[in-house]
Amino acid sequence: MSTKERKLGKRWVHRPEGSNWGEFGDSDKIGRLNLLTPDKVKQGLAEAREGITFCLSLPLDFPGGTVGNPRRHPPRLFGAVHGGQCFHNHVRRSPDGRIRSVVCDDAVLLSTQYSTQWDSLAHVGTEFDADGDGVAEIVYYNGWRGGVDVVTPLPRLGAQDWEQFEGVTAGPLGIDTMAATCVQGRGVMVDLFRHFGREHQRVGYDALMRILDEDGVCVESGDMLCLWTGFDEILLEMNKQPDPWRMHNSCAGLDGADARLLQWITDSGVVALISDNRAVEILPPVPGAPSTLHEHCLFKLGVPLGEQWLLSPLNRWLREHNRSRFLLTAPPLRLPGAAGSPVTPVATV
Repeated sequence: MSTKERKLGKRWVHRPEGSNWGEFGDSDKIGRLNLLTPDKVKQGLAEAREGITFCLSLPLDFPGGTVGNPRRHPPRLFGAVHGGQCFHNHVRRSPDGRIRSVVCDDAVLLSTQYSTQWDSLAHVGTEFDADGDGVAEIVYYNGWRGGVDVVTPLPRLGAQDWEQFEGVTAGPLGIDTMAATCVQGRGVMVDLFRHFGREHQRVGYDALMRILDEDGVCVESGDMLCLWTGFDEILLEMNKQPDPWRMHNSCAGLDGADARLLQWITDSGVVALISDNRAVEILPPVPGAPSTLHEHCLFKLGVPLGEQWLLSPLNRWLREHNRSRFLLTAPPLRLPGAAGSPVTPVATV
């Protein structure tokens, strides 16, 4: 890439095949969330007819253990400490010894993608020759660079696993950039459980189109697409004692190796894909798969992914009332530089 092009803010000469890089501007950081326009927000608000709300988050200490992902740990909650004192049930007294107040402050050590969560656009990139010079470099959505924009410091000597890379930043693609958009609009529910039960099934283009047609579900550009598989109920049943086989062999998920499904995601204009399962798609992909849904959505299209959401109560209500659309409000934590975030989404019907 020429010096002139860098000065003009261009980060790439070639974009990946099938990507939308540049379509929202050379400096775009939010991808398809650009389609959450005021009109789309009003469409979502129009679905809030009854004023009934649903919390779409699991308790953040679910699923329990590290069976789901060995690098993601349950949250550790502890009392805030100052001057050697734990400020939990901490009695504050006046100079004459009378109790003025009792205080509870706490702190948490949290894997940001442990439970109900968003993947930011910095969660998955790839090595790709964006410069067109024959040398692949680490790049993320819209050409933002690993080591330049998405930065990991060198490990500190003697540090523990949870300390050694302190100071990482996802830069312009961080979850705080997503949070600033407010992430509010129209959600659309697809009930995969109704068609597959708890069968571990890869759902490709043909199956998804059949389900949308049979259930009368209409997906439009700017919608946030939710897929209920029944996996959230399995997580709750295991009660933080997850069984490895059930964790990795239960319920449906999208087939990220199905090229026609990926093209439909491109053509549909959906701004986010959300599921109650572990990864929206079933991972690992089939052997020899040229891509994954994560790469297609996060790296090529700028479509954030929501995983391990609590969708079952909302899905039941929608089915009982012959509806599939609702108002969805789901901003992540505005945590500067994070590549993912816990989320407590709210659906209103």
